Amino acid sequence: MADILEMAALSTDVVLAQKYAAMAWRISTKHRIRMPYIMRFMFCKKCKKFMRPGVDSRIRLCGGRPRTVRVTCLYCSHIYRKVL
Repeated sequence: MADILEMAALSTDVVLAQKYAAMAWRISTKHRIRMPYIMRFMFCKKCKKFMRPGVDSRIRLCGGRPRTVRVTCLYCSHIYRKVL
């Protein structure tokens, strides 16, 4: 599963990357294998699409207290906030 997501992240073709990611998602749900957190974080929680940093998503570091990471899905514009 990690190899499939790595191929999706390195693929230059957007459609092929989405197919690889969907395949990895189906494998994990069908066989009830829990994805590691870093892999789950690469999927949008709203539209379930694979987000490659800088291509399909925007990542921002927000200052202040507490420091947060803000990830925006460029497909559905959903925003995630993660406290560091």
